[in-house]
Amino acid sequence: MDETVDVTVRSGDDEETIAVERGRNLRDALLQHGFPVYGTVSRHANCGGRGLCATCTVEVDPAPEPTHWHDAAAVRFGYPRLSCQIAVEEPLTVRLLDKYVWGQVLPRRVSGGE
Repeated sequence: MDETVDVTVRSGDDEETIAVERGRNLRDALLQHGFPVYGTVSRHANCGGRGLCATCTVEVDPAPEPTHWHDAAAVRFGYPRLSCQIAVEEPLTVRLLDKYVWGQVLPRRVSGGE
């Protein structure tokens, strides 16, 4: 089994694939590679990856089974997942979200035929 897993990171129109050590925490891997998982304020004031502040949200495909109560609710209601609660085991695609107030994301607006 490979020691690393490909993670494709999408931010706006940009896309980059990074190699992540299998079993590594997604939040930590994204931060190590310089990807912003937090908003303006929450990058300085967050829970440090303990799943308490809900500010490190990302969209993940395919989404792994939730192991944290917040992620279980996110799956049920279609919200973004906490990157701090995802262990990278298989290749996946992550979409970074624009954060506005604290860790809040604005609802995605569907336009045209999207």
